Amino acid sequence: MTDTTIATQVAAFDEGFTAQIGPELSAVFAEEQRDLRAAGVPADAVSVGQRLPDATLLDPTGEAVSLDTVRADAPVVLVLYRGSWCPYCNLTLRTYQAELLPALRERGVGLVAVSPQTPEASDLAVANGELAFPVLTDPGNALARALGVVTAPSAAARAAHGDLGFDVADSNADGTGDVPFPTVLFVDASGVVRFADVHVDYTTRTEVADVLRAVDAVS
Repeated sequence: MTDTTIATQVAAFDEGFTAQIGPELSAVFAEEQRDLRAAGVPADAVSVGQRLPDATLLDPTGEAVSLDTVRADAPVVLVLYRGSWCPYCNLTLRTYQAELLPALRERGVGLVAVSPQTPEASDLAVANGELAFPVLTDPGNALARALGVVTAPSAAARAAHGDLGFDVADSNADGTGDVPFPTVLFVDASGVVRFADVHVDYTTRTEVADVLRAVDAVS
């Protein structure tokens, strides 16, 4: 494991990204992040002690698979992310691949990532990130809704996305702009959530060390 946290990587990325897109677009995203932090985590968001609901997901080939089948009655870390269009998500998943996955395997714990993006986009995320864990599609954010963590980019942010040449809806399997709050859950073998970390500000993420502390505290 390296000493470089996700937060450190984000700070380095943001410096270059701000310089690239300019002050006007940067201000739009900064305002969106402030509003998200001010609103806080939804009252009905998933919490420790809840049972993880089953869900029908799609693998990168478009085949349906149930979340319970993927879990296979084993402990798992479940990551909900916005999509491969999100640089913060890509940075996080690459870090989890390099640092979290090996440590979880040593502990007999699985790792699964889920987003509302199309299976084709999930396949691209796997290839670009060289990811060796399941990356699945949650059509219509059904799982994210059951967990109470669905949101959407602000109108101003989506307009800014358009200025940058993309639209979230083009990446999502259901053609909407809805996305989950970045969320990490540790679910025990019986399907009970033992750790839940929901980030309303999409530029912040759950650090590897925090996940491992949660896993070790249960184990």
